[in-house]
Amino acid sequence: MLLTRVSEYALLSLDMIRKSDSPIGAEQLATELCIPKSFLAKILQSLAKHGILESRKGAHGGFMLARDIDQISVNDIIFAAEGKTPAVFDCTSYTASCPNGSIGTCAISPFLMNFQSKIDDFLNGLMLSDIL
Repeated sequence: MLLTRVSEYALLSLDMIRKSDSPIGAEQLATELCIPKSFLAKILQSLAKHGILESRKGAHGGFMLARDIDQISVNDIIFAAEGKTPAVFDCTSYTASCPNGSIGTCAISPFLMNFQSKIDDFLNGLMLSDIL
């Protein structure tokens, strides 16, 4: 699991929100991005809960960025949207089918850990401003 549709929708929404001079509602975002409103609303609420978005209520309410785009890492966005840290390969989900039954201690574990570390470093260093 690196990027799912949830992360994609979060990034697309953040792009639209950053371009707006005023808060944008979930319904408007859903319509313009052709995303089911209920699905997008959950993503936006999660982004707000994690301090990426600010939610404003009222007639002119909606979502705004809570931080500058150069202060929001792609890793933060994925974690907020997906509810878990992005993983290149999760051995624990293959416990039953592991060929030698040595989850985390097999010959390729060091490679997988090193690869994950590089991905983590990359996503933590990649800011929203770098991709938008």
